[in-house]
Amino acid sequence: MTEPTLHTAHTYRLTPAALDEIRTFLETAFEGDFSDDDWDHSLGGIHAWVRDGSGLLAHGSVVQRRVVHEGRSYRIGYVESVAVRADRRREGLGGQVMAALEQVVDGAYAFGALSASAAGAALYARRGWQVWPGRIAVQGRNGVERLPDEEGSTYIRGAAGAVLPPASGTLIFDWRDGDVL
Repeated sequence: MTEPTLHTAHTYRLTPAALDEIRTFLETAFEGDFSDDDWDHSLGGIHAWVRDGSGLLAHGSVVQRRVVHEGRSYRIGYVESVAVRADRRREGLGGQVMAALEQVVDGAYAFGALSASAAGAALYARRGWQVWPGRIAVQGRNGVERLPDEEGSTYIRGAAGAVLPPASGTLIFDWRDGDVL
């Protein structure tokens, strides 16, 4: 068996077969709780994945989003679809994927954001991601709509050398179909 190897590429560089393999991996890793909208949210940015001779072991992507805070619009890197194959968890593979995605955030965005599951929260906290202490909202079809269910599970991380928005007020994310965060 080959050693696990980290790869990165923009969505446009991935072949249809590679995209099919990633989607199948994510559907399995999320135990069927991975919708067409979730897949769409994963596309259009940089993917990082780890594979060995047995196939995909871990994946994540970072895509551009807009967030408004206290009247200022920020271009942020939003982390999506981070998963590790069930039989390979707790080996540092998720950390390798996150390190690659954090490099993208550091080089291209004001800060990073993600929505963490209870199972994933410890990984992000260990890597310096912080729970946003304020409110979370979306610029919805009918104006700004608060998302109280996302409060406490939305994490942010400053890009290298960048100052985070003040830890108060509301982060207002751009609208998208499916889960906003």
